Amino acid sequence: MIEHAADWRAAGACLDADPDLFFPVAAGAAASPQVTRALRICDGCPVKQECLDFAMRTREPAGIWGGTTPEERIRALRARHRRPARRICRETAQAHALPQSGA
Repeated sequence: MIEHAADWRAAGACLDADPDLFFPVAAGAAASPQVTRALRICDGCPVKQECLDFAMRTREPAGIWGGTTPEERIRALRARHRRPARRICRETAQAHALPQSGA
């Protein structure tokens, strides 16, 4: 069974707000006032983290979720995927490094 609505959504600060506010049609500077208003609502939300977790888990491509823009979520996902790869590459390089000669 697919759960369409989570309990945390009922406690969201956005519950009484216009949903369109969280999904700006304009882009860039034109969307800035709308995004700012949406983020202000998120700032005081008691379920902000649950909302963000949902958006990250489902890879929500649009809208303001958990006080983040789509661009912020994309950057966070990329950073999350990049960090382990760098660590693995570093560890692999160190394991295969030639011993230093000369004393």
